[in-house]
Amino acid sequence: MRAFRIMASATAAIAGLLLVPAGIASASTTHPAAPSVHLRGGLTRVTTAPGIAPALLESGIVPVPTWPAREGINYHAGVVTSTFSFPVTGGRVTLKPSGYVTHAGGILFIGFSGKAAGKSLKLSRFTINLSKGDLTGIVNGNPKVRVPVFNLSLAHAKLKVGKHFVRATSIALTLTKTAAGALNATFGTKLPAGLGFGTASTTLRF
Repeated sequence: MRAFRIMASATAAIAGLLLVPAGIASASTTHPAAPSVHLRGGLTRVTTAPGIAPALLESGIVPVPTWPAREGINYHAGVVTSTFSFPVTGGRVTLKPSGYVTHAGGILFIGFSGKAAGKSLKLSRFTINLSKGDLTGIVNGNPKVRVPVFNLSLAHAKLKVGKHFVRATSIALTLTKTAAGALNATFGTKLPAGLGFGTASTTLRF
């Protein structure tokens, strides 16, 4: 959690410094307003842990991206992983610290054999909550049904700060109880809550 706050604080603080010359920051020198910034864009990538992609296929499930998200298949030393890329559409970060990051696209899980045949589950329009340290998504395109999909950890993450961006890599993703339950109920799988799904990297531009 502390690492997420550092990330939010770094983004807002740098943006605040950039806004001062333009006169956007508070005119008060004794009690300045906390810097706040709206995100202009960026990209978040999710790479599955070794074994996740094959396990889904063995269960008769294939995950595919929904526009404008993209997927890449990686093969190295006999290990297959998938990388999904989601454009950042906006968000806001403050020095409180707090913030959120919104994305376009999603992942559609399609059942093609066994118990999963003919079934599907779509998770999309992901939002990273920097205060809570989780990623949520809407279910099957219904904006009224938003659930936590992954818990995020920056315990081993690396942060890079530039003039107009903040990048975090090696963010650990674990499947939430809610997401595991939804997948299990839909496809008849037995995925455990807390399953290490993979890692994410995100670049936030302001």
